[in-house]
Amino acid sequence: MQQTRLNTLLDRLGAGIQEQLKNPWRRLATLSIAVLFGVLLGLAVSSTAGQLGYLDIVASSIVTIVAEVISALFYSDRWKLRQTLFGEILNAVKFGLLYGLCLIAFLLGS
Repeated sequence: MQQTRLNTLLDRLGAGIQEQLKNPWRRLATLSIAVLFGVLLGLAVSSTAGQLGYLDIVASSIVTIVAEVISALFYSDRWKLRQTLFGEILNAVKFGLLYGLCLIAFLLGS
């Protein structure tokens, strides 16, 4: 790939973000935001699927498949996502999504 100004700018931006996220407190804050975003996503999925009564099974199937694929990628030794920040954020969003769905299920009493 050619070294254009845009490529150089994006490389420097990515390196700067990685340098900032080496700090453990910033990393923890980023993962906390990812969990909270997952909870928001879970609440949004349950409320939109609940409004349209015929999409409950489809939405739950899609969420289950996505969660299992993320788990398979994260916990496999082939991809080594456990060692990257992107993998940790993806796993945190998955945890938040499933927690949000469980929270709604307990609130509704089902």
